[in-house]
Amino acid sequence: MKTLQPIWPHFRFFLTTCLATVLVLGWSDSAQADQKKPRTLAEQLIHDVKEGKIQPDDEDEQAVQELIIKRNIPITYQYVNTLMHTPNAFGPGAACVTCHSSQDATRSYRGLDLSTCKGMREGSTEEPKRALFTPGKDPKRDPLIRRLRNNRMPLGTKFHIPNDTPNYLAVKQWIVDGAKDDENYRKNVGPLFKKANAFAPNSPACTACHMSNQEPPSFHELDLTSYKGVMLGADSVAKGVDKATKVVIPGMPDLSGLWQHLVEDRMPPGISPAENREHANTLILMQWIKQGANCN
Repeated sequence: MKTLQPIWPHFRFFLTTCLATVLVLGWSDSAQADQKKPRTLAEQLIHDVKEGKIQPDDEDEQAVQELIIKRNIPITYQYVNTLMHTPNAFGPGAACVTCHSSQDATRSYRGLDLSTCKGMREGSTEEPKRALFTPGKDPKRDPLIRRLRNNRMPLGTKFHIPNDTPNYLAVKQWIVDGAKDDENYRKNVGPLFKKANAFAPNSPACTACHMSNQEPPSFHELDLTSYKGVMLGADSVAKGVDKATKVVIPGMPDLSGLWQHLVEDRMPPGISPAENREHANTLILMQWIKQGANCN
């Protein structure tokens, strides 16, 4: 299925047009703006192009970063609402509102209404109720954006694979009980990460991809071969040990990246794990939330 390019302009064409304008009109810094006045967005773009701060790129998400996010262009709810109603808006799949269009949990999964701004801000209404994001805050690790970006582990696990089997529940209960380095971990939990098919049929062991604190070969510098590695977390080399991303929060499985990746399916359901995590529309949705999730 070919991914649609809903609503938002063809930014690469716009950038190319601006570059052509620079060449044809021969704008100069002195001619484009009085230094006492702030540049318009168009003037600033031309200035940045001339200074070499922007390089033409063929990726849509890069165009969005350069033309919208870095310049803090206000994102309207009208655009976000269009995304929620548009198939393939975040990658091949049904529109979000196909499954989430009401706060009635008998009609809409988790009683989640993505068809209105109020519904998006309130989140799921079926117990346990949960907000999708905090307006004005970076939503990268909040439920809405996690579900659009994060792939279920092991990579390629389908949405219909049960996530309440004894192996899943053993990991969850271990976290609930404080994620201790005890006999339960050594006998019942740690070995699951080293076992193929532990969480899904025909899947590799977690340690096939996460076996050390070095990348390569270990994705995100995450080591699931030992208790120490699990508790250290991810990206400890890139970020530093003190700033490593914790994947286990003792006592709180729902906030633990390890558990989230095991049980949360990427949306839309059935989307390929090979699809780009940084989809242009996902970046725009994140920017709308950071700007306060304004309903106007």
